[in-house]
Amino acid sequence: MVGPRIGALCRYPVKGLSPQPLTEVELAADEGVPGDRMFALALPDTDFDEDSPEPRHKTRFLMLQRDETLARVRTSYDPATNRLTVEPAAGDGERWTADLGSEQGRRRVEDFFGALAGATAGTGDVPGARPRLVAARHGHRFTDAGPAGPNLMRAVSVINLASVRDLAERIGEPVDPLRFRANVYLDGVPAWAERDWVGQEIGLGPVRARVLAAIPRCAATAVNPATAERDIKVVKELANHYGNSECGCYVQIAVPGTLRLGDPVSYPNG
Repeated sequence: MVGPRIGALCRYPVKGLSPQPLTEVELAADEGVPGDRMFALALPDTDFDEDSPEPRHKTRFLMLQRDETLARVRTSYDPATNRLTVEPAAGDGERWTADLGSEQGRRRVEDFFGALAGATAGTGDVPGARPRLVAARHGHRFTDAGPAGPNLMRAVSVINLASVRDLAERIGEPVDPLRFRANVYLDGVPAWAERDWVGQEIGLGPVRARVLAAIPRCAATAVNPATAERDIKVVKELANHYGNSECGCYVQIAVPGTLRLGDPVSYPNG
């Protein structure tokens, strides 16, 4: 019988855009997943200085909660070449790549996603308005929890797949775990066991992590990552069935190491 294990690993190089699956990841103490939320598309009126970064609320960037059309596009980022590959949905255009180190490449990304988000991002009715591609420097990351402090900004997000399956059973339809945009997906752990872990340590393969907080979910989870449609009111369903809107937890890496798919998971009272 297979015990608790790592079921999936992901990073999200550009805030609001598609996940990039991983087979392994090197986790450092007090740091998030390398390459995770390292870019964002700031709204035209967002004040953000790459050289002196300060956390901004997620509404200051393109984001799924407001701009569900982002889910129509698949992207991947290669840190070795600094190139972003963009694959629009069928019928929306051809696959293309852009060098994020060049002004031309960044401008193409800004123009494409500005047009895609359109009026919802405040770029549709203003001539010449477009989002600005910004990069995270000096330890910054474009995480939703960033404004709550540096520990949460650099936390690793964890989802229990059994909890997602339990939610799906209760509402009577499939729920894609990618709606929750986590870094680490656990399998073989009892549903909702993670709610008892806050303030304690868990083992992720050779890595030890302190559980900082449960994750309150937002309306971004209503967006189907496969279709870009708002088809399940996940926040409402969580509240109806469990009395709160939480799903998953943030953890801070205490003992570093290389985490791989299939690695064992240990947890309090497990």
